Amino acid sequence: MRFSVYQESHVGGRDMNQDRMGYCYTRDALLLVLADGMGGHPHGEVAATVALEAISALFRQQAGPYVKGPARFLEDACHAAHREIHRHAVVHGLADVPRTTIVACLVQHGSATWAHCGDSRLYLLRGGRVLARTRDHSHVEKLIGADLVPASARLAHPDRNKLYNCLGAARPPLVELSPPARLEAGDVMLLCSDGLWAALPEEQLVATLSTGALASAVPGLLRAALRNAGPGGDNATGLAIAWQEGPDVPGAGSTIVCTESAPGPLAGAADPFDEAEIERAIAEIRAAIDKSSQLL
Repeated sequence: MRFSVYQESHVGGRDMNQDRMGYCYTRDALLLVLADGMGGHPHGEVAATVALEAISALFRQQAGPYVKGPARFLEDACHAAHREIHRHAVVHGLADVPRTTIVACLVQHGSATWAHCGDSRLYLLRGGRVLARTRDHSHVEKLIGADLVPASARLAHPDRNKLYNCLGAARPPLVELSPPARLEAGDVMLLCSDGLWAALPEEQLVATLSTGALASAVPGLLRAALRNAGPGGDNATGLAIAWQEGPDVPGAGSTIVCTESAPGPLAGAADPFDEAEIERAIAEIRAAIDKSSQLL
């Protein structure tokens, strides 16, 4: 398994960056996760952080060095993250349960399987075109699917931000799963928040990712999205991999390597969900997962 990866996030015109992203890998498996905390509810950044950590913790637990049943893993991981968000709200006495969208992808044995709830997206690109992408769990996407509004309504419809599926809601999430997709050398996958995809024409997104290295393509997309969105633009986040054929990724072996990225100091105002609280949340999540595994 061999790939290159690049991830970047920007606060945009908001006071706080509520997007979170990260990836974990072993010799035989790669997990990609992106969460976009929902600003219509308090502490969206908390929900996104807890979701990222819960899913990553399950990967650490089960990847040995690959995960048995990728689709089942992703569905279980999303539900586990949903429960952890609710538990965190109770433990910390939050008046309202925070919410987040989620998109996660598991790559192993040359195939990719992904899951999502909400309007954070995954694109699979091959040969300069979109081979597959997730469909938003939004009211406007339902209208488009029923031919009640044109596809262009995604960007301008007054209900474009209304979602019917996420983590942290009162009802359990409806986790939408993809069939396995066999990867070929040169394929590119992008996980992104709506602050990125909604601010760019899809043709520009595809062309940029298909013609340049990820280390320049992803920052270029973020700059273009922020420029198009203007002063009041949303947080913009992208996590991309370029798939290659060849020897295993160096240094992976049977070790699980995780890189989880929260916004840096230049991304915006200080995050009220501080480092100490994040560490406590991680410890709580891992303890709960260890306890549940002992009961199985």
